[in-house]
Amino acid sequence: MFLSYSEFEVAWPFAEEPTSLTMFLTLALLRKGIPGKQWIGKYRRPRAITWQMKRNMIVHLEREAENEYWISRPYMTKEQERGHAAERRAQNWLKIKESKFKNFPEHKYVADHLSHLNTTKTWSS
Repeated sequence: MFLSYSEFEVAWPFAEEPTSLTMFLTLALLRKGIPGKQWIGKYRRPRAITWQMKRNMIVHLEREAENEYWISRPYMTKEQERGHAAERRAQNWLKIKESKFKNFPEHKYVADHLSHLNTTKTWSS
């Protein structure tokens, strides 16, 4: 048989979910202290929220809202944006190519390597 919500409250006085603060209060009263490290873990002690934390969060959310506002309005139309950087990219590619070829050694020919063998070669009559 199912109980209605009001009957459930009467039947179970602790129906609302206990907060972590009361859980820690219970642990502190019944035991020596909070188990393990109090700031890390599954059952860690909740950190108090200060006015500075609230202020910083509001500033962060306002900054994020402003960024979303500016991002939602494009600077250029799609027609203006198409190919606007093609010339700059081509110039950058040429610079990269030139820098690669600058470090490349000059061409070497077989005749230059074997020229020392031609010492006895003369015109015969």
